[in-house]
Amino acid sequence: MRILVAEDETIIRLDLRELLERAGFDVCAEARDGFEAVELARSEQPDLAVLDVKMPRLDGIEAARRILDERAIPIVMLTAYGQDELVARAVEAGVFGYLVKPFRESDLLPAIRTARARHEELTALREEAESLAEALAARKTIERAKGLLMEKEGLTETEAFARLRKASQVSGRPLKVIAEAVVATLSDSS
Repeated sequence: MRILVAEDETIIRLDLRELLERAGFDVCAEARDGFEAVELARSEQPDLAVLDVKMPRLDGIEAARRILDERAIPIVMLTAYGQDELVARAVEAGVFGYLVKPFRESDLLPAIRTARARHEELTALREEAESLAEALAARKTIERAKGLLMEKEGLTETEAFARLRKASQVSGRPLKVIAEAVVATLSDSS
C-alpha cells in the first residue's frame, strides 16, 4: 500500500516514514504542509494518506477535504489536540481515522487498517447504491415502455412485456435499451 505522509514537524514525519516502512508500507510521498499534501495526492495517487491536523498554509482537515473531492482514499488524521470540534470537522470532511499524538506503532497500524476497512465498506455500499439506482431506473423505463405499448398497441401487460423481451432477445440488446427505444419512439408519436 502506497501512503502519503503530511506532517510539518520533520522529526515526526521521519519517524512516521520509518514506522510505516518497517510495517511493510511504501511511503510514496512526504508533505510539509496542506497545499503540498493536496498536490502530492494528485501527482502520486497514494492508496491512503496520514495527515497532521495543524500544518502551515492549509490545515490537514481542509487538505483532506480537497484530496477527497478529487479522489476517494482513506485518510488518517494526526493531532496533538483531541478537541471535539476538530474531530467533528475531520469526520465531516470524510476522514476515516483520528489519532492523538504522541502515538505508538501499536496505535497507528490498527488505525490504518481500520481506515482502509471502513473505506472499502463505504466504497462497496456506494457501488451497491448506484447499482440499485440503475436497476430502479431501468425498471421505471421498462414499466413506461409496457404502458405505452399497452396504450398504443392495445396489448395486455403480459403481451407488452413479452414483446419487449422478444425484441431484446432478437436484437441481443438489454431490455432497458429496448424499453428506452420504445419510450422514445412512442412518446414522440403522441
